[in-house]
Amino acid sequence: MPHPHDSTADDLDVPHWKLRTVWVSDIHLGTPGCQARALLDFLKAVECETLFLVGDIIDGWQLKRSWYWPQAHNDVVQKLLRRARKGTRVIFVPGNHDEFARRYVEHNFGGVEVVDEWIHETADGRKLWVTHGDLFDGVIQCAKWLAYVGDSLYEFTLKLNRAFNSLRARLGLPYWSLSKYLKLKVKRAVSYVGDFEAAVAREARKRGVHGVVCGHIHHAELREIGGVLYANDGDWVESLTALAEHADGRLEIVDWAAQLQHSQPAAAAAAAALAPVTASSSVTDLSQNLHKLAR
Repeated sequence: MPHPHDSTADDLDVPHWKLRTVWVSDIHLGTPGCQARALLDFLKAVECETLFLVGDIIDGWQLKRSWYWPQAHNDVVQKLLRRARKGTRVIFVPGNHDEFARRYVEHNFGGVEVVDEWIHETADGRKLWVTHGDLFDGVIQCAKWLAYVGDSLYEFTLKLNRAFNSLRARLGLPYWSLSKYLKLKVKRAVSYVGDFEAAVAREARKRGVHGVVCGHIHHAELREIGGVLYANDGDWVESLTALAEHADGRLEIVDWAAQLQHSQPAAAAAAAALAPVTASSSVTDLSQNLHKLAR
C-alpha cells in the first residue's frame, strides 16, 4: 500500500467538508518530519470561516540548527496566505518552536492575525480558550535545555520511523507510528501527557470558559476533564489530525491519515510519483525572509 502521507486530495476519493472552524497545530515547517503535502491535501478538502494555527507552525528551533525548507513548505505558507486573502479568518497563536513570532503579537501579516491567545465562541454558545499549551509544560518552563535534548531525540525517532515505514510500505503494510507507540508504552510519557492535560483543563476552569483547545504534545484528544472540555488538535508530523467545528457547534477530531488510507490506492501511487515543483523567485524570497526571522 502506498504511504498515506504521500497522496494528493485532488486525485483521491476523499471527502470535502464545509466547516465553521478548523484548528491545526504542530505542523513543524522547516523539519524533514513535517507532512506538508498531507496538510495541503487537507486544506484543499476543507472550507471554513475561521482557521486557527495553534502554534509550532514553523520550527524555529530546527531551522537554527540546520536550514531545511523544501518547496512543499513554501506551498503551505502560500496556501494559508491565500485563504486569508479569500476571506477566511486566519488566527495564529505562536508556540514554543515558533516563539520568535510572539514578538509580533497584535500584528497582521498578509491577513494572518498574530495573537497570544484567543477566546472562541462556538455556534452553540460555548466559549473555548485557544492556546498552544507550552506554558503548562514543566520541562519547557523549568529546564529548556532538556526540551532541546528531547526535541533532538524526537527528530531521531522520526528518522527511524520514516525508514521503518518505507519498508512497511514496500511490504504493503499500513503506516505505523513508532513515537506514538513509545509514548503509550513508556509510563513516564503517559504520566507527562496526563499531567499536561490536567494542568491545561484546570487553567481553563479558572478562566471560567467551557473548554480549551491546544496542541503542543502531539496527541489528539477530545474529552471532558473535571467538567471542562479538553480538545487537543494533534499534529502534522505523524498523526495528521485537526479539530473541526461544524455549523451547529459540534466538535470532532479529523483523522486525515485514516481518510487517506481509505482512498484509492492506484491514484495514491500515481500522486506519490509526481516530481516536486521548482520554487519561484517570490517563494525563494519568502524562504529567505523566514530564515532571517528564525535567527
